[in-house]
Amino acid sequence: MLSRAVIDLYSRRIIGSALSLTADADLVCKALRNALETRSRNGRLLFHSDQGVQYKSNKYRKLLWHYGVMQSMSRRGNCLDNSPMERVFRSFKSEWLPKGGYGDFSYAVHDINRWINGYYNVYRPHTNNGGLSPCLHEEKWKQVIPVS
Repeated sequence: MLSRAVIDLYSRRIIGSALSLTADADLVCKALRNALETRSRNGRLLFHSDQGVQYKSNKYRKLLWHYGVMQSMSRRGNCLDNSPMERVFRSFKSEWLPKGGYGDFSYAVHDINRWINGYYNVYRPHTNNGGLSPCLHEEKWKQVIPVS
């Protein structure tokens, strides 16, 4: 079972995710579509990823082009370029994932969505956010910069 997620780099909020039994372009396209449905596109967007084959696929690049999203990729063999995303998955594995993993796909989808929307985005503090959760950090930002 494979999971892909899209985070807002400013707040560290997970804004899109997808799960699949196969690592293909459909998985990363679904995660991106979910993210684009969550966020307005009132400006230029940049999507950064590692150099996985799914992110280099024609299908994925066409989707980015369709939505006017610029693509950025990590340097080959440099995991530090994508460290915020690596940190999300490390948190999931160490704080939430059952020791034996998931035996049932539908339960995994439910439980991972519960982790994202019921814990990670709402409650999990981040050093990058001054100790605030992603949602609280965004709310604080909206109070400073009114969003229409």
